[in-house]
Amino acid sequence: MATMSISRLLSTVLPLLAPVALAQDDQGSLLDVEQPLINLRPQRSSYRDLINLDGLWKFALIPEAERNATESWSEPLSTDLECPVPASYNDIFVNQSIHDHVGWVRYQRDVLVPRGWSPDDRFLLRAESATHRGRIYVNDRPVADHQGGYTPFEADITDLVAAGEHFRLTIAVNNELTYETLPPGEISVDEYTGERKQTYFHDFYNYAGLARSVWIYSVPQQHIEDITLVTDVDGDTGIVHYDVEVANGSGTRVNVSLVDEDGQMVAECTGSSGELRVESARLWQPGAAYLYQFQATVMDASDDVVDSYTLATGIRTISVNGTKFLINGRPFYFTGFGKHEDTPIRGKGLDESYMVHDFQLLNWIGANSFRTSHYPYSEDVMNFADRQGMVVIDETTAVGLNLGIGQGPAGPETFRPDAINNVTQTAHKQAIRELFRRDKNHASVVMWSIANEPAAQEDGARPYFEPLAELARELDSTRPITYANQGDANFTADKIADFFDVTMLNRYYGWYEQTGDLAAAEIALEESLQGWEQTYPRPIIMSEYGVDTIAGLHAIDPVPFSEEFQTEYLEMYHRVFDRTKAMAGEHVWNFADFQTSIGVRRVDGNKKGIFTRERRPKSAAQALKSRWTARNAFGWSE
Repeated sequence: MATMSISRLLSTVLPLLAPVALAQDDQGSLLDVEQPLINLRPQRSSYRDLINLDGLWKFALIPEAERNATESWSEPLSTDLECPVPASYNDIFVNQSIHDHVGWVRYQRDVLVPRGWSPDDRFLLRAESATHRGRIYVNDRPVADHQGGYTPFEADITDLVAAGEHFRLTIAVNNELTYETLPPGEISVDEYTGERKQTYFHDFYNYAGLARSVWIYSVPQQHIEDITLVTDVDGDTGIVHYDVEVANGSGTRVNVSLVDEDGQMVAECTGSSGELRVESARLWQPGAAYLYQFQATVMDASDDVVDSYTLATGIRTISVNGTKFLINGRPFYFTGFGKHEDTPIRGKGLDESYMVHDFQLLNWIGANSFRTSHYPYSEDVMNFADRQGMVVIDETTAVGLNLGIGQGPAGPETFRPDAINNVTQTAHKQAIRELFRRDKNHASVVMWSIANEPAAQEDGARPYFEPLAELARELDSTRPITYANQGDANFTADKIADFFDVTMLNRYYGWYEQTGDLAAAEIALEESLQGWEQTYPRPIIMSEYGVDTIAGLHAIDPVPFSEEFQTEYLEMYHRVFDRTKAMAGEHVWNFADFQTSIGVRRVDGNKKGIFTRERRPKSAAQALKSRWTARNAFGWSE
């Protein structure tokens, strides 16, 4: 893994994280509005205020005939429909045209700016996501336009609203995917009905809408915009390197401190960048989270406090040494799942009840980690993972970059001017920037995954991915980078594996290949793992393996789709893992059944879950629990 000094890292990261404009097509051109850097997630303090705008919003489709009439999108909505935020809108209404809609929709509500907010403060709106593109209007004024469905965007509305007054807030959301978006897709017009149809290349449903929270918040004119924390350990001393960015910070001074879980200050420093040293530091460990509170305070020229921000941080180290993945210098073995943000009715909408219950199930079954397949998860999930000691592989929205998947050499080429091209690559770079800026301070995030199952065997993959890997290393030299490899790009065919630090493999021997023949699948799997181990002597994580299983389907002989087959399939993989020295983890696909696009290939979604979509365990859950609870976070129990 590449190395970089902490001081150079901090000086390099900040300019690289700045957003860039993305090219757009026809009616989708980006609005000509200033797009500021995304600030830290808003929080309430003595110097800031925060109001959550979740709840029922007026809702309407924007007809195709009004697609170009953007000046009318912010007009008052006359509709009987109300849609909850946060939630995907697709399954909320008993209306097929809404469920299948391709294009723009409108959310609208009235907002009252608190009377007590100071006219000297800045007022901002923040949407934590809009799948896959969002435009914000204040009254009739467009103030933000963001492409990318799983990262936040915001707008400074100080000059458009006033304390004690109401304004009309409209957020238009677009669910269209093209070859120049992440994830990619293709739109066609049905030859019989004339309706627009969306095709996409990923195997989960294209839920759309405002699936995460919306906020209005205030900050002082001189305020903390961003904080970058990098932790290290020297003997029993914990080190927190920090950099604090202050907006309009001329004449200000920054004081920082670190507070332990007992409320005791353990270190302090003055200056916008530096380091804090903690003697006898408590480390953040998998399954045993310990979080310090990093507190930054901004003082003006009169030594009055003008702003403060508190950020939880866990002191820990990450490295790769040969075939070992190390956390705090000890070999760590990943047990867990690929997951989805997917629940009945709400789709990808944040549901804290499901979130907490999912973590309970992860702990019950002995999982110590998960991958955010195949997009950044909610900030609430990431914060919860920090507090729960759950290890996270954090993944971008780059799924579906493989147009010939499963078709072999005869399949269509992926990386070409009229498919996955330079504009897609620009969107991919922006997705990496936004993910890294949002999640860089999470102790739970130990590795970045910049793509899932791309066509890594194609010649075009190398020029596409090389600058992406370079960007990822420039943004963060403290974490390994990886991608999830698909079987067509085996260890002899893959053209990009040398850009990365850890091998992640998605393999389905015994399901999509050697279907039902576990004896043959076991031989094929072992040959594959041995090949990767010898070609790239580094940690291997099986990032996907699993079979579709119908809950309640039982058989004397373990036939495909039965619960017995799922259990025997997993046990076969585990035998091979235990014979492979470079194995550093196993993530079953999937944690729970989830919804996919409609088609004969999937009956009411993907059924590879160890739990049903409603979180009821299948038989394999007990087998996994037995295996994983026999292992502690740093290896097999003795």
